[in-house]
Amino acid sequence: MSGRDLIAAKIDQGRMLLAEATTIPQAKAVMAIAEAAQVYARRQKLGAECESYARELRTDAEKLLGDILRETPKNAGAAGIGPIAVPDGYRNGPPTLADLGLDKKTSARAQTLAALPDDKFAAVKSGEKTLTSVLREVRHEAKQTQPLPLDKYRVIYADPPWSYGNAGVIGETDNYGHAARHYPSMSIADLCDLPVRDMAQDDAVLFLWVTSPLLAECFAVIGAWGFKYKTSFVWDKVAHNFGHYNSVRHEFLLICTRGSCTPDTDHLVDSVQTIEKTRKHSEKPEEFRRIIDSLYTRGQRIELFARTLTEGWDVWGNEAQPSAA
Repeated sequence: MSGRDLIAAKIDQGRMLLAEATTIPQAKAVMAIAEAAQVYARRQKLGAECESYARELRTDAEKLLGDILRETPKNAGAAGIGPIAVPDGYRNGPPTLADLGLDKKTSARAQTLAALPDDKFAAVKSGEKTLTSVLREVRHEAKQTQPLPLDKYRVIYADPPWSYGNAGVIGETDNYGHAARHYPSMSIADLCDLPVRDMAQDDAVLFLWVTSPLLAECFAVIGAWGFKYKTSFVWDKVAHNFGHYNSVRHEFLLICTRGSCTPDTDHLVDSVQTIEKTRKHSEKPEEFRRIIDSLYTRGQRIELFARTLTEGWDVWGNEAQPSAA
């Protein structure tokens, strides 16, 4: 059997396995086959075509891996593999990347590939473009196609696509809010540059979502947008999401004001809201929008990085769809 025939056989084997793959180990097995074929083709100088076939198989397998990781429940064992064996025995919580035999780079790349629009993924798969260049395009397109409104708002509600620098645990990756919401993740500098200050009335309130790892960094954004931190709500998600130092089951909704903008009512809402999270990536409970409406009963309002269209609210966001609420 010639070298080219051997590569063809390996690629065919990988394609058959990929067609049936539904678990992380199966996706990893196909990736290993593709990587071995690509290395062999390069060393044996079998030509660009052989290497291309292997690269395309690996990219498809990475996308599958990313899809599985993004859908892995955050409060149960990884899909398809059951409880994970660790030194202290078995645990029922979500596995870390180390448990799954994955590193941060592999996880982040796989989930990013899985989140790309079809045309962008095809460009990476074919080798026409690198993943980095495609993400740069997505960032540019998002900025070009979503100009911020010119109106002035009293109430601003924002769930930014924060950029994370670690990917050690499923759900705590650099893809938090990445292209999964069809937004590229934005650095602190990117967010500070948004002209939110110009959108706010002299007396305005900002409700800003942030997670614990970025709690300190977010205050630069609050200041750049012209607001001062006042207090916060805590969203208790009920389900756990393992982090580096504790089992993370909460997010913060910070309340920040510009000028004088205390609530319009005397009703005090409990600062801790226990609402079980959905499996949809980064989706926030509609209850928080209702809380905002109950506290601030008048004035023009906008949601930045919106996922839904809601009556009474202006929105800015690539993924805004009619609300089911």
